[in-house]
This record gives sequence, C-alpha cells and structure tokens, in this order.
Amino acid sequence: MSQTLASKRSAHLRQLIASRVPGHGLPRPFYQEDAVYGTEIDAIWRRGWVFAGHSCQLREPGDYLTLTLDTDPLVVLRDDDGQLRAFHNVCRHRGMILCQEEAGHVGRIVCPYHQWVYGRDGALVSCRGMQEEIDTSELGLRPVHVAELAGLVYISLADEPLPFAPAAELMEPLMRPQRLERAKIAKTVDYEIEANWKLVWENNRECFHCNVNHPQYIKANYDHINADDVSPAVQEQMTVAVTRSEEKWAAAGLAVTHHDTGMCTFPDAERNLWYSANRTAMAEGFVSETLEGRQVAPLMGDYQDSDVGTLRLRTMPNFWNHSSCDHGVTTRLLPAGPRRTRAQVTWLVDESAVEGRDYRVDDLLPFWQLTSEQDWDLCASAQRGVDSRAFVPGPLSTYKEYNVEAFFLWYLRQLTDYCEDN
Repeated sequence: MSQTLASKRSAHLRQLIASRVPGHGLPRPFYQEDAVYGTEIDAIWRRGWVFAGHSCQLREPGDYLTLTLDTDPLVVLRDDDGQLRAFHNVCRHRGMILCQEEAGHVGRIVCPYHQWVYGRDGALVSCRGMQEEIDTSELGLRPVHVAELAGLVYISLADEPLPFAPAAELMEPLMRPQRLERAKIAKTVDYEIEANWKLVWENNRECFHCNVNHPQYIKANYDHINADDVSPAVQEQMTVAVTRSEEKWAAAGLAVTHHDTGMCTFPDAERNLWYSANRTAMAEGFVSETLEGRQVAPLMGDYQDSDVGTLRLRTMPNFWNHSSCDHGVTTRLLPAGPRRTRAQVTWLVDESAVEGRDYRVDDLLPFWQLTSEQDWDLCASAQRGVDSRAFVPGPLSTYKEYNVEAFFLWYLRQLTDYCEDN
C-alpha cells in the first residue's frame, strides 16, 4: 500500500472512530467497508495471537492442521523433535498451497505442483531439477510464531508479537485441572456465518438476548440475570450454589472466580487484556452443559467429582471455550470478509473415552450446537439490519451490555494504536 493511500485510510478511520457515540454501537461503515476490514486484519488479526487449534490434534511428529486467516493459508505441525511449528502454507516456488487438507499427517511436506520437498522444520530439502541453480537455504517455508497454552495452540503473524506469557500466567492455573492437552476431539462442526466478525463477538459478550433466544442455555447458567432484574429468590439460589461450590471445590484445589450476577467482565481496553479465564457455578441440578444437566462422558483431566461448574476461557480476537466436568466446547472464529465469518465448534472429551461405550456424540452436541446456531442466526439478521441505510447505532444497556461496550473500547484501541504506529 502506498504511503498516500495508507495516510488516507488512516484519516478516514480516525474520523469513523471519532464519530462513534460512547455507550452506543459502532457506526454502519465498521460492518461494511473493505478499507475498515483490511485495517482490522492488519491491526488485530495479524498483530495479535490467534487460536489455531488443540494440541491433541498434533500428537505425533508430522501431524498437522491448516487454517486460513483472511488471505493467508497457514499450517501448524509437530516437528521431528516434538515441537510445534507454524508456517505460511505456501510453496516458495510458485505459491502452491502445500498441505491441502484441514488436518492430516506428513512425513515430509511435498508440493503437489512441482514436488518441492520441505522437512518438518520448514527447510527446503529438495527442488526437482533445480538443486544446482538455487540456494535452498534461502527458500525454506516462511515461519509464523506459535505458542501452546495447556492444550491450546496459538499463532501470531506479527514480526514481534505481543508477549504471550501474561496470558499463560493468568489462564494456565485455572485450566490445569481440565487437562485439555489430554483430550481428544469427539466432533467438529464448521459454519459460515453471514455476519461481520464483530457482530459475532457483540453477541457473545452479552446475555441480554438469552432469555428469549436460548431456552437451553438459561436453564444451566445464571449469567443471563443482572443486577437490575435479579429477584430475591434467584439471588438466594445463586448464593447457595456459589457457597456450596466454594466449600466443596476448595478441598479439590478449585475455586469459584466469578461470584456475581451477569457475565464476567471482558475484555479490558484500559489494560489491553485480550485473555480471560474463570470458573463459574452452574444452576442447581446441573453438573454439565448438556440438555438435562447430567454427566454424559467420563470425567476429564484431574477431576474426581462432577460438581466443578464450568471453566470459561476466551481470547481476542477469535476464541472461547466452555468446559464442563466431562467435556469441553471450543469456538474458533476466522474473518472471511466484511460480512462473513467462519466458525468452527469443537467438542472434546477425555483421551481415554471410547465413543459408543463411554459417551454418545448425540448426548454431547445439542446444548452448544443449539446455542451456537441460535446465535449465528441472530448475527446474520443483525448484519442485514446494520446494512440498512436506516440503521443508526442505539444506546447500550449499562446493566446488560457492559461487555459490548468493553469490546468496542478494546477494538477501537487496537485500531487507534495501529494508526498511531503507521
């Protein structure tokens, strides 16, 4: 991009940011314009840490998974020394996509076009008919930063990525009992959401819509209730559930980390926190986020009892996970244009669990499959609405949409910082 074009784009973006009314939604161009979307990709998606997948998908040397971040095909694999590596999934010869399946196993990475061969460390080891003509040491796969967090695999396309250690320090102790690194995938479902990625996050960051739209979810959880509408009876139920959980979990080395009505606050623009984890008590009679609230698979990780609430994990810009005693459910978002987002929802169980004997997929899926698909429909409808010339951003509820405001502040900070740096 030329300096003049970049300067014009930056000036336009600053004007859009300045036009946003605090406590209200974002102006319509944020959900439509290619220029805004392109800046987001550079300012957020290519600068931060993006959740790629689970380390249990990459158990053995040569195991790989692929993903595409906007126009960037990427591959993550385990090398011969057992270390995770990530690369641009593009041959250095003529740009061919190398690993073409969503997941698989390779001995060496062979380009299907002209058979250039790369080792699992990304080095070019063979280039048929050209070995004497070129310096193979200069033509290895272009690397991408990779980090692992208690079974979660992240990548960053930045030259100098944000520090990953603070996220690990906060999240890993809470994640440890779940042992996602000792899980296996029970089911994966891919979705194309006809909505901007920010609309998906806005939906995720409030439960104002839950009472009407998520009949399954609200039976298991309390975060659809806020300080302005909690009844004495429900408050008492929550207090009893939290107190019981605190007393019981303390003996197991666990802790309730979210005690209040409503959702845990996230993200934090002031401290620029893009990561969060908490353990939350569930409604009376529920030990798992399943339709009937019962345990439907063997206990995961270090759990000795089914009453452990839900472990909730989230990282900007593309990941959240709800983990119960017996399974975890991960959602990965990837942007696919101003009006489209790809979502992958993955259900995980303990690595020793045997399908048909220890669990049934039909028992695992419905709770979060229904909740997710209900949300995707809402997001697609919201996109159609904000595309209307009549759309003007409305005010946000301070009781129920505080996390939507927090998301907007975090998002706008990323864009502002990027404009200042460029």
